[in-house]
Amino acid sequence: MNDITEFERRITAALERIGIGLEGLERIDPDRPDPAEIDALREALDSERTANAQLNERVKAIRERQETQVARLDQRAHEMTERAERLEAEVERLRAVNARLRETSAALRAANAEGLGDPAAIDAAMAAEIEALHALREGDRAELDAIVAELMPLAEGGAAHA
Repeated sequence: MNDITEFERRITAALERIGIGLEGLERIDPDRPDPAEIDALREALDSERTANAQLNERVKAIRERQETQVARLDQRAHEMTERAERLEAEVERLRAVNARLRETSAALRAANAEGLGDPAAIDAAMAAEIEALHALREGDRAELDAIVAELMPLAEGGAAHA
C-alpha cells in the first residue's frame, strides 16, 4: 500500500507540475490562436480567393464583350458615315443638275416668249431633264440601298432565331 500512496503522491506532483507549466505557457502567449480558428480562417481565405477569381473571370468576359461591341459599333458608325457621304454626294449632284435644268428651262421659255423655237435649246432642256431624272433615280437608289443595308441585319437576325 505504501507503493500506491507513493504513486499517488508522484502523480499528484506531476499533475501540479503540468498545471504550473500550462499556466506558464498561458503567461508566455495568452493570445495564442486556437488551431481550429486558424483552420476556419484559412478556409474563409480560400473561399474569398475563389470568389475573387470568379469575379475576375466575369470582369474579363464583360470587358471582352464590351470591346467586341465597341468594335462592332465603330464599324457600323464608319459604314453609316460612308453611306451619308454617298447620299450627300448624290444630293449635291441632284442640286447641280436641277440648277442646270432650271437655267435651260428659263432659256427655253425666253426663246418661246420671243417666238423663236430654238431646236438646240429644246435639245439642251430635254438632255438636262433626262439627266435630272437619272440623278433623281440614282439618289433614290442610294437611299434604298441605305435602307436595305439597315434592314438586312434585322432580317438575318430574325432568320437566325426562326
